[in-house]
Amino acid sequence: MPVNLRNLFLILLLIFLNYYLFSGCGKKEEKAVVPDPEVQVYSAETREIPVLKEWVGQTFGDNDIEIRARVDGFVEGLFFQEGSTVQKGDLLYMINSDELQQRLVDARGKYTEAQTMLVKAKNDADRYKPLAEAGAVSQQRYESAVAYYESMKGSVESANAGVKLAEINLSYARVTAPISGVIGISKVYEGDYVTRVAGSLLNTVSSIDPIKVRFSISESEYLNIKRLALKEGRTGTKLNKQIDMILSDGTIYPYKGTANIANRQIDPSTGTMTIEATFPNPEKLLRPGLFCKISTDLSTLQNALVIPLRSVMDMQGIFNVYVVDNDNKVRLKSIKKGIQYEQFTVIESGLSKGDRVIVEGLLKVKPEMTVSPKEINVQFDSNFVKPGSAE
Repeated sequence: MPVNLRNLFLILLLIFLNYYLFSGCGKKEEKAVVPDPEVQVYSAETREIPVLKEWVGQTFGDNDIEIRARVDGFVEGLFFQEGSTVQKGDLLYMINSDELQQRLVDARGKYTEAQTMLVKAKNDADRYKPLAEAGAVSQQRYESAVAYYESMKGSVESANAGVKLAEINLSYARVTAPISGVIGISKVYEGDYVTRVAGSLLNTVSSIDPIKVRFSISESEYLNIKRLALKEGRTGTKLNKQIDMILSDGTIYPYKGTANIANRQIDPSTGTMTIEATFPNPEKLLRPGLFCKISTDLSTLQNALVIPLRSVMDMQGIFNVYVVDNDNKVRLKSIKKGIQYEQFTVIESGLSKGDRVIVEGLLKVKPEMTVSPKEINVQFDSNFVKPGSAE
C-alpha cells in the first residue's frame, strides 16, 4: 500500500475511534445524571386508636302491631294504600256486619224485655208488702215476690251486658289503625272470609320513628362489656356509647343510636345475647326488615404504632412495606398487622416509631435503590395531604 494511502487509512481509523470513544463517554455521563425516583413517605407514629366492633343487625319498628280479625265475616272493603302512612284510628278494613247488627237488635230486645219484667216484679213486691203486713197474703208469698224482683235485677244487668257485647262486636267490623305508622301489604282483600277463631292476620302497622335494631353479641363480648360497665360503676349490659349503623350499600346512617336493652340470658343454641338499639328515623328512610351493621368502639389502644394502609403490600398473606433509611435507600421489611381504623393500620411488629414507609411510588422502587423521599401527612377522616399544602 502506498505511503500516502496508508497514512490516510490511519488518520480515518483514528477519527473513527475518537468518535466512538467520545460518544460512548457522553452516554455514560448522561446515565450518571439521571435523578433518583421521587417517592412519598410517611413516618410511622403512635396514636390512640379506638377498637371497633361490628355486628350484623336487623331493623324492627318501634311498635310492630299485627292487625287481626276479631269477628267472622267477608271483607267488604280496604280503605288505605298499602305501604303508606296511616294515623291512629283511621279506617282500614270493613267486615260485613249484617249478622252483627241483627245480634245487636236481638240483644236490645232482650234488654227491653228484662226491664219490663223488672218493673212488673217491683210492682208485685210493692203490692204484696202491705198485704203481708195485714195478713191478707202469706209472708212466704211476699218473700217470693221480693226474691223474683231481685233476680230480675240480675237479668236486666245481664241483658245490658249482652247489648254492650253486641255493640263491641259490631264495632269490630270496622277495623281501625291501632297506632300511627306505616302499614304493610294486605294479607286479605275484598271478598275474602276472615274469622276470629284462628285470628286471621289482616296486616301489620309499624311505627318507625324511632326504629329499633336487634343484633347479637358473643359470650366473650358480653363479658367484656359487663366488666367495662362494672369498672365504670354501671349496672346492666348497656354499651353506654353512641353507636353507628352501616347500611347495606356501605353508607353510614347519619344519626347515632343507643343500645338500651339486653336480653335476660345467653341463647344456649347460639351462645349469643340479643341487644336492642334505637335510632332516630325522622325522614322515614329506614323500614323494618333491613339488614345492617352496628359499629362502636369498646376500648382504645394507647400508643399504637400506625402507618397508612395503602403502604402495605400483601403477598399471599405476608405483609411487607418499603422503608427509606437514613441514606435514602429502600429496604423491604416484613410486618405484622393489627387492627385497621379508617385509612390506618396498626403495626404490631416489624417497624419502629419514625420509620419512613413509602406510600406513593411503590411500583417504581426496589430494594437497595436510592430514592428522593417527600414527607406527607395523613389525617383521620381525610385524604392524603400533598407536600406543601395546608393541612
